[in-house]
Amino acid sequence: MTNVLDELLADLHTESHLLRTAVAAADAWTRDTPAAGWTVATQIAHLAWTDEVAVLAAGADTEEGKEAWDAVVLKAIEDPAGFVDASAHELAALPPAELLGRWDIARAGLVTALRARPAGTKMPWFGPPMSPTSMATARFMETWAHGLDVYETIGAVPEPTDRIKHVAHIGVRTRDFAYANNGLEPPAEDFRVELTAPSGELWTWGPPDAKQTVSGASYDFCRLVTQRIHRDDTDLVAVGDDAEKWLTIAQAFAGPAGGGRDPR
Repeated sequence: MTNVLDELLADLHTESHLLRTAVAAADAWTRDTPAAGWTVATQIAHLAWTDEVAVLAAGADTEEGKEAWDAVVLKAIEDPAGFVDASAHELAALPPAELLGRWDIARAGLVTALRARPAGTKMPWFGPPMSPTSMATARFMETWAHGLDVYETIGAVPEPTDRIKHVAHIGVRTRDFAYANNGLEPPAEDFRVELTAPSGELWTWGPPDAKQTVSGASYDFCRLVTQRIHRDDTDLVAVGDDAEKWLTIAQAFAGPAGGGRDPR
């Protein structure tokens, strides 16, 4: 029987393979993407770097692994605000074939490292420690979101699939983080979230009788929580002031509150 981690890793492989194939076939390495200051190369470099660092985190239980992970953390402490961007820009300077090769190695290494983690254990990260399934979910979310930027830049239109349920799930789970990240007190009560999947299936979270609700297309919700679309450009319906506020600050990724995207 396939377990949750295997399903996540399979979906992550599919998503990253599709993106890699599209990038390799497009002559767009230096084109600017919708993310300010980031080219297609920077986007891929960020994914490759984060996968590499996740491999180090997964192996931090050994003496050698802890030393390698600690070195990354010390560099991050030196420049908390710019460390991630600087790492992406550094890798982006590599020739395209070399960068894609680095990403290939990191992607394969991440699968091996996450599967090797003992059951019930968590690995260190820049925020709270993460389980292998949480790490795989986060890597899927980032790969999908950065992929949207790349696809838009090269003029490709990715087909929405039910794989984005991983993004929707982490988007719902990070509700309180989004409030706190914006200096706001998270609501005490749970929200009801009802999203229509690309397949037409209904995905739900929260109590059916919740007073605050969010409903609409899962694709819009996933783009919103990864800040790839403005609230006004979605079909999402919020009932309740707190639910509406959430949709203006939703953020599924770690780090400072993002600026989001301008309305179209």
